[in-house]
Amino acid sequence: MTQNNPDERPVLVTGATGMTGSRVLARLRERGVAVRAASRSSEWAFDWSDPSTWDGVLDGAGSVYLVQNDLDPRIPAFVERAAALGARRIVQLSARGVGRPGWFEGAEGEPPHVAAEEAVKAGGLEWTILRPGWFAQNFGEGLLADGVRAGVLRLPTGDGASAWIDAEDIADVAVAALTEPGHQGRVYELSGPRALTLAEAAAEISAALGRTVRYEPVPADDHVDELLEQGWSKEAAQELVAAFSAIRRNKEAPIVHGVREALGREPRDFSDYVARTFHQGWKRP
Repeated sequence: MTQNNPDERPVLVTGATGMTGSRVLARLRERGVAVRAASRSSEWAFDWSDPSTWDGVLDGAGSVYLVQNDLDPRIPAFVERAAALGARRIVQLSARGVGRPGWFEGAEGEPPHVAAEEAVKAGGLEWTILRPGWFAQNFGEGLLADGVRAGVLRLPTGDGASAWIDAEDIADVAVAALTEPGHQGRVYELSGPRALTLAEAAAEISAALGRTVRYEPVPADDHVDELLEQGWSKEAAQELVAAFSAIRRNKEAPIVHGVREALGREPRDFSDYVARTFHQGWKRP
């Protein structure tokens, strides 16, 4: 039997229009849990870059699903405000490899997720941290979707593989941690059940679409230049290429078992995601 957050107050979902936040929000509503969907365009207006919006969404919330802007270091201050305003539970979406030196090749200093995790653990709240690898949904609704639509994925990932995690599984784990006992003080490393190279992933997607999507490896520096031409900032482009380096060096390939630990079942396979998402005539949402 599922229970609400510890004291029946609403769950604040940050990043409520994002890849995981939207799914967490839908699941909580299906369970009849009171929610606050926070984003810059929602009724509960929230903007990481504007701390004056924080108290309005935090005041009265019992639990928080925390999705940070990767380049934004404000999580420690936000966690402090959440505790001061009476929140009792927090579930943080972090990232695989956080706290492991050298995971992200070329990254300068520690990623902001490190300070964020430390703040969540030290904030005096019941905490759970999720560390997913690369999302399968990136192919259909994220940063790889334009390449799928164009028929070519030009990426600096070499022959490396990733155990792509389904965002549906991330949402299931997050909702369990937000609404059920037994997850507090846990760090869940999340992956899918098998690793695929970009060429293998493209082949499965091609078969579902009925047209060819090919993978074309490119050097990291060339990819940075391409992103700059598309209007990315240099900082964001370099951060993305550093993240891709974990795939190229097979850091993302090993299978981890956080889904089973949290939910008592195996994670969804990449083929399940492909079957749900891609079909002839598919267009990026």
